[in-house]
Amino acid sequence: VQHQYNTNALQRDAPHVEPDFSSQKLQHLEHVMENYTQWLQKIENYIVENMKSEMAQIQQNAVQNHTATMLEIGTSLLSQTAEQTRKLTDVETQVLNQTSRLEIQLLENSLSTYKLEKQLLQQTNEILKIHEKNSLLEHKILEMEGKHKEELDTLKEERENLQILVTRQTYIIQELEKQLNRATNNNSVLQKQQLELMDTVHNLVNLCTKEVLLKGGKKEEEKPFRDCADVYQAGFNKSGIYTIYINNMPEPKKVFCNMDLNGGGWTVIQHREDGSLDFQRGWKEYKMGFGNPSGEYWLGNEFIFAITSQRQYTLRIELMDWEGNRAYSQYDRFHIGNEKQNYRLYLKGHTGTAGKQSSLILHGADFSTKDADNDNCMCKCALMLTGGWWFDACGPSNLNGMFYTAGQNHGKLNGIKWHYFKGPSYSLRSTTMMIRPLD
Repeated sequence: VQHQYNTNALQRDAPHVEPDFSSQKLQHLEHVMENYTQWLQKIENYIVENMKSEMAQIQQNAVQNHTATMLEIGTSLLSQTAEQTRKLTDVETQVLNQTSRLEIQLLENSLSTYKLEKQLLQQTNEILKIHEKNSLLEHKILEMEGKHKEELDTLKEERENLQILVTRQTYIIQELEKQLNRATNNNSVLQKQQLELMDTVHNLVNLCTKEVLLKGGKKEEEKPFRDCADVYQAGFNKSGIYTIYINNMPEPKKVFCNMDLNGGGWTVIQHREDGSLDFQRGWKEYKMGFGNPSGEYWLGNEFIFAITSQRQYTLRIELMDWEGNRAYSQYDRFHIGNEKQNYRLYLKGHTGTAGKQSSLILHGADFSTKDADNDNCMCKCALMLTGGWWFDACGPSNLNGMFYTAGQNHGKLNGIKWHYFKGPSYSLRSTTMMIRPLD
């Protein structure tokens, strides 16, 4: 409104137009311009004044608003700063803890690294030693290869020589075969001569066993020897193998006679000494005997029965352990039954140094083998303890058990045992069973 008012006022002050149009017009324009200039100056002053007051008000309001805002911002910043400080403190604590853990872990890793380096150094040293050994071995292998090659060359030469020798020997063998064929043609004559010589020797043996020199130079014909006692009484006092004639037996029997022990005349019926003979045998073999009288052997149950049926006999059992200790058991009466009675054992009157008690069942034990179970035990003693024996209920003895060598003879229930001499599981070194007439 003021602006419009000022404009109208300026228009009323404009001069009246004179007849001199050009000059008047110019003056009028100058006057108008001057009015406009003043008007613009007033407007400018007004604007400046208004602007100053408004700016002052704005500045005052801005300062007040800025101060409140700054206070709020400052308070917020203080709160945030406190919160951030607390968080930073927590983070710092966590970082310190993690740093401590990392330092500990780093220390442990350093120790582990040190140990690994030490182990690596040791392994490196071992590898160097192994390498040195390998070098020595390679050198030795090279030397051995050289020697092996030389030996192969030598063997090749020997092989060639052997081939030549084999060729020569083949020729010699062929010649010998020809000679053997020629000699075979004359074999029948030699066989006849051999038979004649054997008959002559047999007749001489019979004469020697039937005739002996008596005191005073007289000769007397004797009956055949029934046992080693007869042999001893006939004047033969050297231990060895002799032929005896047993009643009711179709053929004579070779036996070993012990002429040195306790008066001599002992007929050996069993002997163990080196384990060279297998005593795990069946009924028939124990019946007829096995082995050689000069070494390990069993006379045979049938022969023992026949001999002990002739007259009354004493049984003596000689024992020796692996330490060289000797002992014996002796029975005043000994005989066995026949086969139908399972060669039942009958004993009486025990003495000796191999135990105060008898390790043999004194009366009524039947003989058992691996194929003939006649014992009084469900366990089949002959199979469990091995060998053939008068087991009864397995019993405290078995002189026909398994032979065990020194160092292996302890804790053996199936060995050669005599309970009351060395216990139930000690396997003896040697045994001898022998009989002699009571009178």
